[in-house]
Amino acid sequence: MKLNHLNLCVNDLTEARLFFEQIFDFQLLGQKGDAIAAMSDGEGFSLVLSSFSKPGAQRPAYPKDFHLGFYRDTPEEVDAFYNRLLSFGIPVEQGPRKIRNGYTLYFTALDGILFEVTSFAG
Repeated sequence: MKLNHLNLCVNDLTEARLFFEQIFDFQLLGQKGDAIAAMSDGEGFSLVLSSFSKPGAQRPAYPKDFHLGFYRDTPEEVDAFYNRLLSFGIPVEQGPRKIRNGYTLYFTALDGILFEVTSFAG
C-alpha cells in the first residue's frame, strides 16, 4: 500500500501554498479559489491544502507533537535547508543537532505547525 496524499488544514491558503512552493519545492497542481490547493513533491506524494478561512469556520488546532517530517540525504542538506529558512526570515528556535540516530532540525511555521527535517546519514 502506498500513501497517496495528505490533506493539511491551514489558516491561510495563500501563505501555506507559497511556503510549500518556496521552502520545500512543492509544485502547484491546481487550486480552487481560496478553498483548496493540490501540490506535488515531484516524487509521487501529493499534499492537499484546505483553508479554514471561511466566516464561522473553526480554525485548525493540531495536537501536541503533531508534525510533518521530511528526510534529507545528508547532514549538509539539513544545514542548507536551515540556512534557506533563515534567508526567508522564518524563525527557528534552535539549529540542527544530533537527535536519536539522526541530524535533525525542528521548527514551527504556518500558525504553529511543527516541522522536522532529518538526515540519517553520517
